[in-house]
Amino acid sequence: MNLSANDLYAIESRLGARNYKPLEVTLTRGEGVWVWDTEGKRYLDCLSAYSALNQGHCHPKILAAMTEQARRLTLTSRAFRNDQLPLLYQELEKLTGARMILPMNSGAEAVESALKVTRKWGYEVKGVAPNAANIITCANNFHGRTLGVIGFSTDPLAHGNYGPFAPGFKTVPFGDFDALAEAIDGNTVAFLVEPIQGEAGVLMPPAGYFKRVRELCSERNVVLVLDEIQTGLGRTGKLLAQEHEDIQSDLTLLGKALSGGFYPVSAVLANNDVLRVLQPGTHGSTFGGNPLACAIARAALRVLVEEGMIENARIQGEYLLKQLRAINSDLIREVRGRGLMIAMELHPHAGGAYKYCERLRDKGLLAKDTHVHTLRIAPPLLIKRSEIDFACETLASVLAR
Repeated sequence: MNLSANDLYAIESRLGARNYKPLEVTLTRGEGVWVWDTEGKRYLDCLSAYSALNQGHCHPKILAAMTEQARRLTLTSRAFRNDQLPLLYQELEKLTGARMILPMNSGAEAVESALKVTRKWGYEVKGVAPNAANIITCANNFHGRTLGVIGFSTDPLAHGNYGPFAPGFKTVPFGDFDALAEAIDGNTVAFLVEPIQGEAGVLMPPAGYFKRVRELCSERNVVLVLDEIQTGLGRTGKLLAQEHEDIQSDLTLLGKALSGGFYPVSAVLANNDVLRVLQPGTHGSTFGGNPLACAIARAALRVLVEEGMIENARIQGEYLLKQLRAINSDLIREVRGRGLMIAMELHPHAGGAYKYCERLRDKGLLAKDTHVHTLRIAPPLLIKRSEIDFACETLASVLAR
């Protein structure tokens, strides 16, 4: 059945829950950094499905791994062993140095798993009194949309009219070391934080902040949990964003690009013994660690490394940042970011970023607005210099005046 974009939109409007307001474009095909709509028009994808498509659309090597594994075995549940999960463990260990790994599905599940396991560690290892544990998070955070997570969100749209929420969380300003140090007490079990706040508008921490945070958490016996679901796997020009300050978290959360956009795959990586508090029956997932997911993730990791995508993100990101900062426009308040994770914040007098996303779409570039005034620019990591130039020229033509 070949339906027009208008027909598809009418069906979606009639039957779909209205929890999204997508840009008016209906995509039907993708390859590399490009996508095509139902009318055959081509667009440069500068969102990458919120960094789930670091490896680009429909990468042939990941597709081949998925197809091959789907013919053999897709799901066993963790009631039985499969031959792909140990290999994924081994490859993640080699890449990241992780000492223990918990496979899950979505990024939100990885976050929830970290919340659960750090509380359990607090009671069983640190010796926190029953039901007294607290976890510190940051204002303007985004860690998913589960009921547990939105209880400590500071975004009214995320938490409005969903309460009551679970207790046991404290909020401090992102990047404020003194506020964090003051908030930690004897019952603090973890500090959950994004290395760069992506959904908040690519907010950067002060230089040296995370090195001090690492030292503080070690001194106070607090588990440092870095949510690298968006920043990880090459997005910032390093495999993990924490590498920019040469630190190592206690728990690192991965998702999104761990499957290259083919399948929901996430993981909690432990660099210490925190995950050892989990015993059979205390936590699980029917699909977590399934053989199809593991085969896909293994291929997704291989292409990142073998095809030099991480280094390309660093090189092209530096060039993109420089070119965007050179755009002469009184609409632009600030351009910030690292690697290929970049935001262009507009002045209020620009009238909001959404209308510029519409104009960019009309010129063949897809980007996303966030927090009213900010444009997020995050193309796949295999982007070429000529494609960066197209993006910069298009953005300049829309924003320059």
